Amino acid sequence: MNRNIVHIDLDTFFVSCERRMNRELIGKPVLVGGISGRGVVAACSYEARQYGVHSAMPMQMARRLCPEAIVVKGNSSIYSKFSDEITDIIKEEAPLYEKSSIDEFYIDVSGMDKFYGCYKWAQELRQRIIDQTHLPISFGLSTNKTVSKVATGEIKPNGFQQIEYGHEKEFLAPLPVKKIPMVGDQTYKMLLSMGIRYVKTIQEMPIELMDKVMGKNGIVLWKKAQGIDNSLVEPYHERKSISSSLTFEKDTIDVQALKNLLLAMAEKLAFYLRNGNKLTSCVTVTVRYSDFDTCTRQKRIPYTSLDHTLIQTTMELFDQLYTRRVLVRLVGVRFSHLVGGSYQMKLFEDDTKLINLYQRMDKIRNRFGQDAVQRAATLGTRGIGQMASPFNGQPPVIPAHRRI
Repeated sequence: MNRNIVHIDLDTFFVSCERRMNRELIGKPVLVGGISGRGVVAACSYEARQYGVHSAMPMQMARRLCPEAIVVKGNSSIYSKFSDEITDIIKEEAPLYEKSSIDEFYIDVSGMDKFYGCYKWAQELRQRIIDQTHLPISFGLSTNKTVSKVATGEIKPNGFQQIEYGHEKEFLAPLPVKKIPMVGDQTYKMLLSMGIRYVKTIQEMPIELMDKVMGKNGIVLWKKAQGIDNSLVEPYHERKSISSSLTFEKDTIDVQALKNLLLAMAEKLAFYLRNGNKLTSCVTVTVRYSDFDTCTRQKRIPYTSLDHTLIQTTMELFDQLYTRRVLVRLVGVRFSHLVGGSYQMKLFEDDTKLINLYQRMDKIRNRFGQDAVQRAATLGTRGIGQMASPFNGQPPVIPAHRRI
């Protein structure tokens, strides 16, 4: 039996949400993202794209390219709410779905063609979402996730198409190689240096050559170019790490302020670990200087979710990293190598009172908010490190006003 996979993409999602709340934005060039000097474009309308604006572009450059654009800071919580509305509709209708990001979904409707028709079903689902949310939506339908995603991208905005079984390779052949989802900027540059611009070129290359040049990734890329992708629609995403970072509006050399921020991040991340019944065994700290020199250091530790252990490790790593008397642009903390389970107390080392204190602090935070209880050193860092529950099986939400 052939698989049938639908890829759904909410067109310029952040912009569409803003237009739903403010109809005066319809038809006008709109930029959503950071409004500070270091803001980047999180999303832009098709009207703005005509001027050469694209997502991840520095906001200052986007404003120069499109002076008439209306800039909106954006609100990730509002976008998450709209995304949840659509998720509820899909959950009610779809036999098996995967939410791959805040505005993208994969739906496995294999077997439905015998009873109703996969393409007809997808069209009706799309129309229901539009009717109930008033947000534009596109979808592609094919036998696998890669071809469906590419098909969606080719039919946007607000369109839909089906790539019939056996026509996947033919559909992909004339497209630029960058259309394949796994091809990022660096891979694209490598392929260009090899004279590869279009998918057809990879299709005609022997798989052994791709393996020799790019290793396992080359084999995967070759298969995707042929329209082959056996990856499954996964309804649950297991987080392998959690992290928090902050880019400053103005570079700073205030070491104590940097340490307080890192402390707040580590404290919040430890709270998420305990709430999600998770433990970490690897702490990573990142420091990016004003000259964009980025330094990272990590340390393996026994599995834990306790504040004092994780904060102490974070501070040690920062002290090892911050060796230059240069202004700092960004700091961040990441906990990885996560496993499920509760912390096992060390008989002769851990203080029962301290463990009980953490439990009571977590109880207050869950009831009154994450900033309800803070260390004195972090009182000026409200909101730092906050995020939706990272262990709910959903992909992480990218802040709509992020700075880089």
